[in-house]
Amino acid sequence: MSIERRERIVIILNQSLQPVSGTDLAKKLGVSRQVIVQDVAILRAKGYDVMATPQGYILPNKDAEMYRKAVLAVKHMPRETMDELNILVDHGLKVLDVLVEHPLYGELKGYLMLESRRDVAKFVARVEAQSASLLSSLTGGVHLHTVQYRNAEDLDGARKALKEKGFLAGD
Repeated sequence: MSIERRERIVIILNQSLQPVSGTDLAKKLGVSRQVIVQDVAILRAKGYDVMATPQGYILPNKDAEMYRKAVLAVKHMPRETMDELNILVDHGLKVLDVLVEHPLYGELKGYLMLESRRDVAKFVARVEAQSASLLSSLTGGVHLHTVQYRNAEDLDGARKALKEKGFLAGD
């Protein structure tokens, strides 16, 4: 039963265009969310690249190969987070993650998977609702974003807009 359930999880994630929450998977499969968490851990151990994002679980798809990736170093105050992320998505970039360098733990990464203003608004609302601290609060606002983009013009436009706002680190 558990093997079939894990196979169903892979099928559901492969067929979904959006992240699928653990709660949704649990409802679809008639188990608890904790069982889903355990199944995902087993799938990862078996080599599946299941990623947990704020919106739910995803399996990176082959379409992602059409995109290029870049890492942007940025710095801003927490209240400017929405502005920074909106600049990126408005230029057609998908914000895959946020990364900070911690003096004790090394790299700390959080998956974001933001590709629209709606995604950004939901993320910022969750941060505020949970009174959560951003990873960038550990580094005085300095952080990195891995972004995905289709063409260099989109990336260049985003960099220019970030620079105009004073968000590019090192400027």
